[in-house]
Amino acid sequence: MAFTISFPMFRFLLTPSASSISTSTAIRVPHLRAPTLSTRPTLLSSNSMSQPLADSQTIANQTQSPSENAEVVLQYVVLRRDLIDTWPLGSVVTQGCHASVSAVWSNKDDPLTIDYCSPEKIDSMHKVTLEVKGEAQIKNLSEKLTSGGIIHKMWIEQPENIPTCLATKPYPKSVVSSYFKKLKLCK
Repeated sequence: MAFTISFPMFRFLLTPSASSISTSTAIRVPHLRAPTLSTRPTLLSSNSMSQPLADSQTIANQTQSPSENAEVVLQYVVLRRDLIDTWPLGSVVTQGCHASVSAVWSNKDDPLTIDYCSPEKIDSMHKVTLEVKGEAQIKNLSEKLTSGGIIHKMWIEQPENIPTCLATKPYPKSVVSSYFKKLKLCK
């Protein structure tokens, strides 16, 4: 008797031996770690997702990195205004989240992305969310970014095949800001 266990990234074939059939089988995958709770200070209280602690300046001083003078690394997310006006807001925000996560994950080995997502900086990520008028403008922006060598992800909603938004991988602001200077902040 054989059992096949499928996970998105791997597949196991378990065949218990005839001499020792166990009622429980443990599969150890050494490169995966169980989630842990961080004990480092954070600027948010434990019962609030948006309210800073009263003594946030003290915590900020304790968690500042040695490269304080380094340029800010940020990620740009660009949404389509025509979709914001016609789709439910949650759906459009979800599209931006998809593009952002995809851009980060696709570049997870990039030194800037590693730094951007480091435990020391995870609570102080910088993102700028902008808007373009519609599909033609988002495609044009994607072409300009590609020709300029700026790595990004244009999210195409499936099965409709609609380009909904795009997000860059994390970059120093000075490297990418010129591509976005004519765009409006998303409101």
